[in-house]
Amino acid sequence: MTKFNLDAAHSSIDFSVKHMMVSKVKGSFTNFTANLEGNAEDLNGATISFDIDVKSITTNSEDRDNHLRSADFFDTETFPSIKFVATNIKKTDDGEYHVTGDITIKDVTKPVTFEVEYGGKGTNPWGQEVVAFSAETKLNRKEFGLVWNQALETGGVLVGEDIKISVDLELNPA
Repeated sequence: MTKFNLDAAHSSIDFSVKHMMVSKVKGSFTNFTANLEGNAEDLNGATISFDIDVKSITTNSEDRDNHLRSADFFDTETFPSIKFVATNIKKTDDGEYHVTGDITIKDVTKPVTFEVEYGGKGTNPWGQEVVAFSAETKLNRKEFGLVWNQALETGGVLVGEDIKISVDLELNPA
């Protein structure tokens, strides 16, 4: 089994959520680690996990980011990280997988399944082997205690319940 190191400069964890029932707010976490140990070309039997520093959240609005870090949402003083540990990997097609695992947000742990696509491998200009993966999932924020919202005068709410998560990882063999 090969252990892979994250290339943070070429990786991202992004999210989007409905805003005012009509548009989307997008954001990302800029500080995280990801661990993969296994065969990049066949994830069956691999060990996969990631750990996100929630304080690194950014949505291009300092006021909104601070509100997301507060007790109304993530409460980063008490719960500084989001963790994911894979528990089951199922190949669904050539280079495609369902990676199910436990995600912990605040003090709530629930299973979630990511649709994962192996992007391939190559060699960068410095002779280092590179592998890449993309993954997506959706979760309901209220299931993790992220329940703050505000009713709108026109009906509906300010913040949607479903969060779409997109992960793009570039890794190098250790």
